[in-house]
Amino acid sequence: MSVKSLLKKVLGSQHEREIRKVRPLVDEINQLAEEFSKLSDEELRAKTDEFRAYIAERAEPLEERVVHAKGEKAKTTDGDAREVLGLQIQGLEEELNEEIKAALDDLLPEAYAAVKDTCRRLVGREIIVTNLPLVWDMIPYDVQVVGGIALHQGSAAEMATGEGKTLAATMPLYLNALAGRGAHLVTVNAYLAERDAQWMGAIYGFLGMQVGVIDLHQAGSPERRAAYHADITYGTNNEFGFDYLRDNMVHTMESRVQRRHYYAIIDEVDSILIDEARTPLIISGPVGRTTETSYKQYEPLVAKLYREQMEIANGLIAEAEKALGDEEKGDEWTVAQNLLAVQRGTPRHKRLLKLFADDPSLQKAVQRAEADLMREKRLHELDESLLFAMDEKGHNVHLSDRGIDQLSPDDPDAFIVPDLSEMIGSIEEDDSLSTDEKRERVQQLEGEYARKSERMHVIHQLLKAYALFQKDEQYIIGEDGQVVIVDEFTGRQMVGRRWSDGLHQAVEAKEGVEVKGETQTLATITIQNYFRLYDKLAGMTGTAETEENEFHQIYDLNVLVIPTNRAVIRTDRNDLIFKTKREKYNALLDEIERLHRMELPILVGTTNVEVSETLSRMLKRRGIPHNVLNAKQHRREAEIVAGAGQPGAVTIATNMAGRGTDIKLGKGVTEARTVGWAKGRGLDLAELPPIDPTLWADLTEKPDDYVIDCGGLHILGSERHESRRIDRQLRGRAGRQGDPGATQFFLSLEDDLMRLFGSDRIASAMERWGAEEGEVITHIIVTKSIERAQRRVEGNNFEARKRLLDYDDVMNQQREVVYDLRLFALEGGEDLKGELREMVETALTGVVEEYAPPESPPDSWELGSLRKRLGVDFLLQADTLPDEDGVPGSFMDDGDVVDAVLDTAEEQFQRKLENFREHAERFQGWLLLSVLDEKWRDHLYDLDHLKASISFRGWGQKDPLIEYKKEAYDMFVDLMGDIRKTVMTLFYRAQLGQPQQQVRRPERLVYAGPSELGDGGVAVSAGAPAPAAVPRRASRLDSVGVAATARAEPGGDVDHFRTNREEEARAQRPITVQSEPGRNDPCPCGSGKKFKKCHGAAG
Repeated sequence: MSVKSLLKKVLGSQHEREIRKVRPLVDEINQLAEEFSKLSDEELRAKTDEFRAYIAERAEPLEERVVHAKGEKAKTTDGDAREVLGLQIQGLEEELNEEIKAALDDLLPEAYAAVKDTCRRLVGREIIVTNLPLVWDMIPYDVQVVGGIALHQGSAAEMATGEGKTLAATMPLYLNALAGRGAHLVTVNAYLAERDAQWMGAIYGFLGMQVGVIDLHQAGSPERRAAYHADITYGTNNEFGFDYLRDNMVHTMESRVQRRHYYAIIDEVDSILIDEARTPLIISGPVGRTTETSYKQYEPLVAKLYREQMEIANGLIAEAEKALGDEEKGDEWTVAQNLLAVQRGTPRHKRLLKLFADDPSLQKAVQRAEADLMREKRLHELDESLLFAMDEKGHNVHLSDRGIDQLSPDDPDAFIVPDLSEMIGSIEEDDSLSTDEKRERVQQLEGEYARKSERMHVIHQLLKAYALFQKDEQYIIGEDGQVVIVDEFTGRQMVGRRWSDGLHQAVEAKEGVEVKGETQTLATITIQNYFRLYDKLAGMTGTAETEENEFHQIYDLNVLVIPTNRAVIRTDRNDLIFKTKREKYNALLDEIERLHRMELPILVGTTNVEVSETLSRMLKRRGIPHNVLNAKQHRREAEIVAGAGQPGAVTIATNMAGRGTDIKLGKGVTEARTVGWAKGRGLDLAELPPIDPTLWADLTEKPDDYVIDCGGLHILGSERHESRRIDRQLRGRAGRQGDPGATQFFLSLEDDLMRLFGSDRIASAMERWGAEEGEVITHIIVTKSIERAQRRVEGNNFEARKRLLDYDDVMNQQREVVYDLRLFALEGGEDLKGELREMVETALTGVVEEYAPPESPPDSWELGSLRKRLGVDFLLQADTLPDEDGVPGSFMDDGDVVDAVLDTAEEQFQRKLENFREHAERFQGWLLLSVLDEKWRDHLYDLDHLKASISFRGWGQKDPLIEYKKEAYDMFVDLMGDIRKTVMTLFYRAQLGQPQQQVRRPERLVYAGPSELGDGGVAVSAGAPAPAAVPRRASRLDSVGVAATARAEPGGDVDHFRTNREEEARAQRPITVQSEPGRNDPCPCGSGKKFKKCHGAAG
């Protein structure tokens, strides 16, 4: 025994030591609960007010200081003073948070005791939960109290399935709700949110607490706002996140529904913070360009390319089989190279997988060949023999030069994207071109680059759709003929969700269904960054320990494993390994048939829809009645689960790992199956020994009390999932609350996990042990090898999620700046005025420095041109500047010029606000919000494209993340400059005038500059479409003078924008995002220029 094992045996595990620390607290809670039992109902209910008063008394001094500092900041006009006050407020609020946390810690024993005694008083009372009557019969066990303490302390509590997580969460929710800042319970679906709120609401209501459920109300509605302002709020992770994004798209403070993010408990924390973390939350609207026709246009080309790749692979396989069939065995290196090429081109090729299964040494030879080529940096030479190469682990596809030639044999350059920076550099250095000619050449080059980039992007996504996405695995075709994504972790349909970046359109084109329009991101945030907004975060699940490292690194959550109330007696057996899938399925069906004869319930876990349907067909041929629960039969879930624990029931489930459903065992199921039991039912003993060779016995020689198999639910896994956690969830369906049960996984060398990550060691073991066809291998060493493979996959997935977070952290910093500016605009007051003033000063200083560069001689200044620019672009009358260039006047240095211009601007700034009178603050808010929303939307579009292409920097030995950070920062600096300049332009151009007669408003704001699209609204050149055919782009300031997006107040309707995680039941309303050309599309005016360089450049 190692020193580590010895210490663990003597001192206990870390989790056991942590639990021992809180035992005295549990004893104190139990003692207080006994004392509270002597109180009347009214006296117990009054404890809530008593607790609140205690917290208020502790917090009052600091709250007064915060209010005072905020009042001072609201009255202060000086920017530096406001910044100092802002830091002071931030420090005071941090002190206040700590004081409230300390007060809650002091109240914990009494608050938990109040909840426990409330549960005692509710016993026997009927409660209506989702329209069904339930009789309350729960009082928290000590282990549930321990779980509740862990949740208050900000831990991820691992509580076995069926151990009462729902009840354990009520104690920390009640305690933290006493602070009056909101306590949130986050669930994975709307049904659980509603059920748990109604069920546990009996406790909260008894103690005088209000409960809200956000998913019951329309997004953005007063009812949803009220749900957030309840003491305790239940809802789904998606809606919490989307409400945060919507709140940062609205145009009035009253339209915001959320308050601060104080405390949250996440139910099924591993599902939400890990499984869901790979996909960010996205609110989107339609893009101005049409791409669906491109996917239809290029799909036949890619389909042909895919077929030709299969022919190449068949040829290489045939060569290898011929060489292997020769007595001399041929050139082993050539055989290994050929098979490696097939593996990189078509890794799921059936003949390849059969070769590897028949001769495991072949796979080792291929792995050696791959390692040698990678070491010699020649792997790309092998890929060039293919049309495209696949990286299944990295989930990527690379088109080779041969593939590009195959796509367009008549025009080799059709799919080659030019090196933009190099070609622009050569244009800029060409002295024979004028400035206008250079600009025109660059614009033409950018247009060609954009067209070819878009074309290559479409081809690449179609290739991924064909090579990496399989029907009935990653997606199904729904009843309405739409492509529906299947959740790889739960097996459920993800109705309403779409893969981003054109991938969904590519799959639709591949399947020949309607290709829907592409969307553009309007707002986005990762699950990680949303939940990191909370001051305190906790979680609970049945499976957290395997992801302990990720919880700590990303969320600063410590995992605490809570012991079960009753000992787990489930038997988890070693895996059974077969060479091929066919052998595995036959053995699996034999085991199902054996258990079915013994009237034991069987749950067969599969990883995708295709396997579940294959097993279903095989069971039908054997005449075994069964139910299938997968993405195609999801509507029957409750009915199927209700009967899954009955004697002899066979249920095939695709990754349905619990998640709020419980299999109730039928009568007699928990009884062990003995030889005597089998004889009493006339069963043939020769047909009842287990498939597992370690458990086999000749039952005809055994006494009547010999146990053939344990009772309870039997779990049979058709293969291992990539994540150990999902396997643990499947195992956790059996042996709940002390019931008997057994679990076992059936695997083959052809399974994806074994093929990609683990088969080399296991194949060697099978070869060493001389396993014949149909023979099974089972050993603890093999099971450990598989777990090592799973750890490698989990490590890869963790790195992928961390990489996503690293990229989003860059955007998150930018998002915080933009959202803070939006908050200034919504709140108004001196903060808003000061922010606008600083924007104007910074933008004007930049304009001045273009004409009077710092430290340049005065005779080189172009002050006359500066004066004209200020007058034409910004309507600023800079009378202190000379009329002609090169006349410095009374200015001694460039600082004098800046000061003179800023003085003029400040004077006209004040005059402008005075002219707007009572509309001044509203005008400032609308102006800033309009510019921010439009520029931020464009910025997200640009960042999406940057992220999509940045990975190619790795080919140049550069870290794509570092390159992304650099370029994203430069883009953000440009964004802020653009925002300042646009705000300044529109601020000084806006004027107060009389309304048009049909607009019955006392006053209106008018745009004083030239029309964006000419006199008629649309400029038409030769060959351009008629004006009626070109959609007119909305002016920044519309007919009533306020920015169009602000006046129409899309913020009031943002709940109807499309999200990438729509609930199936949620009614969809028309999308109201203004459609306009993309920034890199040709301008609809017909000039031939890019939209952003033509009419898209105005404002």
